[in-house]
Amino acid sequence: MNKRGKKYVEASKLVEKNKVYSAREACELVKKTSVTKFDASVDVAFNLNIDTRYAEQQIRGAVVLPNGTGKTKTVLAITNKVEEAKSAGADFVGGKEMIEKIQKENWFGFDVIVATPDMMGELGKIGRVLGPKGLMPNPKTGTVSMDIAKAVKDIKAGKVEYRADKEGNINVTIGRVSFDAEKLYENFKTIYDVVVKAKPSAVKGTYMNNLTITTTMGPSIKVDVNF
Repeated sequence: MNKRGKKYVEASKLVEKNKVYSAREACELVKKTSVTKFDASVDVAFNLNIDTRYAEQQIRGAVVLPNGTGKTKTVLAITNKVEEAKSAGADFVGGKEMIEKIQKENWFGFDVIVATPDMMGELGKIGRVLGPKGLMPNPKTGTVSMDIAKAVKDIKAGKVEYRADKEGNINVTIGRVSFDAEKLYENFKTIYDVVVKAKPSAVKGTYMNNLTITTTMGPSIKVDVNF
């Protein structure tokens, strides 16, 4: 059994063991439970009553958080619309030469790839490299689009992807400990509403089993699923 550090133990005392907090209470409390010296991330975890073995119960998408995540992502745009992508704020822009750079130099100096549909055939050639790293652009997350400028701007503005794993869990970063509680709440509500709306029609009865909010390496706080 792992022994918890002194800071974690102290932070845990702030969280009532059997209490289920309202979303606003949780967003205020989570700011007090950070155990790191750096500006820790604040994450939300959903456990859903879904079976992702069935295509109709797979939940995946992306949403722009109103207050961003506190981290600016480095964007690589694979497109022939070079000027549009650059003007929108893309950090790296190019076509086949960028794909070759990834393939030949094992270069991954970016967080996200966005692409126009005409470049997906070329990107598919390195799908085995990008796929396992979660970097392959996908229309469902808005990273494949004819409007390359909007795709780049959305990511720079705080767009986050969400995807249910095989256990029905979705984990999303909604900000940093340094955020005001109200901004955390606004981001929380945005992703919560999206997940609720994504409920598969095949799911009857309970949909959201559990909902928690936590900081990097901090104690989890249970949140009312019907807040």
